[in-house]
Amino acid sequence: MSLSSQPAAVEAPQVAATRIFSLIASELASVEEEFERQARSNIEVIAYIGDYLRASGGKRVRPALTILSNYAAGGDGARPNVIRMATVMEFLHTATLVHDDIIDNAETRRNRPSINQRFGNQTAVLMGDWLYMSAFEASLAERSLPVLDILTAVTRRMTEGEILQLTTVGRADVTEEQYFDILMRKTAYLFSACGEIGAMLGSTDVETQLALRNYGMNLGAAFQLVDDLLDFTATDDVLGKAAGVDLLEGKLTLPLIYLLETERDKRAAIQTVMREGTYDAISRAALTRAAEQSGALDRARNRANDFAAAARNSLDVLPDTKYRDALSSIPTFILERDR
Repeated sequence: MSLSSQPAAVEAPQVAATRIFSLIASELASVEEEFERQARSNIEVIAYIGDYLRASGGKRVRPALTILSNYAAGGDGARPNVIRMATVMEFLHTATLVHDDIIDNAETRRNRPSINQRFGNQTAVLMGDWLYMSAFEASLAERSLPVLDILTAVTRRMTEGEILQLTTVGRADVTEEQYFDILMRKTAYLFSACGEIGAMLGSTDVETQLALRNYGMNLGAAFQLVDDLLDFTATDDVLGKAAGVDLLEGKLTLPLIYLLETERDKRAAIQTVMREGTYDAISRAALTRAAEQSGALDRARNRANDFAAAARNSLDVLPDTKYRDALSSIPTFILERDR
């Protein structure tokens, strides 16, 4: 559908994204500068990889969430400590990507060779560790035990999520409850920390901090659900990485969990795909059709919609500002994105 054919009351996702990120364009530029500064090292290979990671870009959703949450809580998102903590969130996210790509043997990330593919697993492991430690070192400048408590807890949960996921790899009997436990730990808690820490740096009001923590948790759940749906339905070129790899890596995501609830006869074929790492037993297109026809894709999309709605509802306690409006628009941007 062209932009001109959109109903007047509906803002196209691309327009919403431009509006949201333009609102804090200067602050995000400062995040890029801070990322470059924090990634500097007198060890040449670390400096080079840090620059490689920064240049790989990304949507910078987590820094944007931190900055917007700060503004929405009455703070000044351009302050150096807010920029620093927004960058810390991106460092933590980047560290998880580096480690995830090693575990998954991923070859590409954002249309470029992954760190493990480009520099080898050993270097990638140590670079991920360096990013984690650098994030915590930068956060110490805040001299805030509550902030450190949040960062420590979220880092532990992300690691727990990765370990829990490893225990389910190759299994076709993963439950919806297990899936969401892993999803929340691996993705949603970091989003939640972005909202909560952003609020803490802007307001001492506990209700505001709780609202933005809940907003981030629900937004993160919606974000990961959409990621899993895109892996199931999108193409390599659109995603900027290989599509359909979750199942090849032995990961059962929500569309297939729902599909197997109604079509148990496909369990053997899905198990074979996970075991052999190819779609020889049943094609990806056939699975997508089955998930569409059975209603499994719609059920998964509806769950993402529910989390997005819950995120928006969490903002009701905040003052009506352009920053709250931007936060309210992010769930739509996430639901409608194609990569």
